[in-house]
Amino acid sequence: MTTTAEKRSALAPLGKPFAAVGGVLSIVAALLPWVTFPLNDGNWPDKSTLPFFDAPFAVTGFRWHMLVLGVLVLVAAFAPTPSKGRVVRALGWGVVSVAAINGIYLVVKGGGFGAITAYKDVVAFGSIAGVVAGVLVILAGYGIGIEPPGNWKIKLSTPLAYLVLLVSFGAVLYAVAAMLTTGGVGAGNPYAGAIFLSFLGFAGGLLAALNGIGYTRWISHLSEEHRVFSVIVLLACALLLPFTEAGNEYWMTVAANIGIYAATAIGLNIVVGLAGLLDLGYVAFMGIGALVAANFSGAAAANFGIDLPFPVAAVIAAIVAGIFGAIVGSPTLRVRGDYLAIVTLAFGEIFTRSAQNDIGGMTNGSNAIPGIPQLSLFGTEFNKELSLGSVKLPAGVLYYVLIVLLVAATMAVFANLKFSRIGRAWIAIREDEDAARAMGIRTGKMKILAFLIGAMLAGLAGAVFAHKNGTVSYESFKFLESVTLLAAVILGGMGSIPGAVLGAALLFVLPEKLRDFEDYRLMIFGLALVLIMRFRPQGLIPDAHRRAELADENVDGTHVDELPKEAKA
Repeated sequence: MTTTAEKRSALAPLGKPFAAVGGVLSIVAALLPWVTFPLNDGNWPDKSTLPFFDAPFAVTGFRWHMLVLGVLVLVAAFAPTPSKGRVVRALGWGVVSVAAINGIYLVVKGGGFGAITAYKDVVAFGSIAGVVAGVLVILAGYGIGIEPPGNWKIKLSTPLAYLVLLVSFGAVLYAVAAMLTTGGVGAGNPYAGAIFLSFLGFAGGLLAALNGIGYTRWISHLSEEHRVFSVIVLLACALLLPFTEAGNEYWMTVAANIGIYAATAIGLNIVVGLAGLLDLGYVAFMGIGALVAANFSGAAAANFGIDLPFPVAAVIAAIVAGIFGAIVGSPTLRVRGDYLAIVTLAFGEIFTRSAQNDIGGMTNGSNAIPGIPQLSLFGTEFNKELSLGSVKLPAGVLYYVLIVLLVAATMAVFANLKFSRIGRAWIAIREDEDAARAMGIRTGKMKILAFLIGAMLAGLAGAVFAHKNGTVSYESFKFLESVTLLAAVILGGMGSIPGAVLGAALLFVLPEKLRDFEDYRLMIFGLALVLIMRFRPQGLIPDAHRRAELADENVDGTHVDELPKEAKA
């Protein structure tokens, strides 16, 4: 197997020349046509189809992404850039991703390579040039040398640090809005999925380059130094999303659903990520909270005939779910591992069958509980449009705001528990339960407490879910939903606060954005998950413990093979 050092020794003389040629060729690819003829579903976006290629310098969309990447390659290769080779390689992968995704899709839709090469005496080699440019840039990165990510030691005054954080988090807000709106949705653009994947390739290359020069690590340390300010700014950015291009009813609905499942995933993260207890029936607690809130909402189909204010009903839902969580957690005193997973799986199935058969008369069986009243504030229903002066916000924006606040509250609970004595006890149980018991930790009590708190957070999210959707059915809380929540926790990073949110977001956004791939949508989605878990087993945003366990990295994210010898010793 060829090592990184061997690759560098063979390519060292060609590092900067390859970077120069690859960077220039990326820029040229952005200025070339990409398709020789119009496809059956319409012209390829950004005026890249040859018959309509009348403004080569008016680059937009993926052609603009290629141009930006090409310029950045030249800057990174010939400017004093930290970890130059790593940055160049990351940009090269971005170039390859943009060119290959567009090229492959064009070949499939166009019926062969004639769509991206030559057809009836006309030529269009944009994607070919882009792929060649990307390969050259990747080889240039290895030739220059792959060094550890940069480690910035810049100290800023408080006002300047605040400004840097504002700009950085503002860029994150812009990137999220761009990701949601790129390519449009579904039938609005027949090529939405391909354009979205192309954007992900561009964004991934940029993010990897920023990580290579050490910017992301520095921002992480800076935000930790100014934690309160960072939390306030992040919350403000989340609340500002409706004012961006993503501020329409469709994406507000999707974002609200993401928030509900993110809050639930954070609760599951307590059980799985901190305490290390595998729970395969966790969505049942969310269902319990939703059903309790529905029965106390005054809905016509509810059997209690009680109409409580939403805050009171939500608290009751959380308490009831927590009681069931403690009951389900009690077997952890006797079983662990796979046997515990079977117990929780059984509980999830018991809940589903009980709700389906209306046992206890609280679920209305297959008829569900419809007509749950919408929440309102000062006479304005949460599912209606909202006007702030001359600015009109889409329907459902108030639900989005409520759910953002819910996610912020659950994150605060998780963070305080994780860094408390209780959180440290859970982590000790996860690492070695017998050793934790020998050190004096009351493992049984701690495990039941993990189930109780996690279930309460899920029940609270379920209460919001019931009012937002206006109906509650057992079909929304089946085993597959528990698997989805577990996948969100593992994908984002077990024990990580932002990891659960990112995992839930990906599990909802990717299927929505890949709808135009029809039958291949779930296959592509599943393949993406497999690749992520193969190359990032610790999760996308792991905490320090999981990073050390699964990725052989230190607390700064540097691989042990890249550490100096004295640091390893």
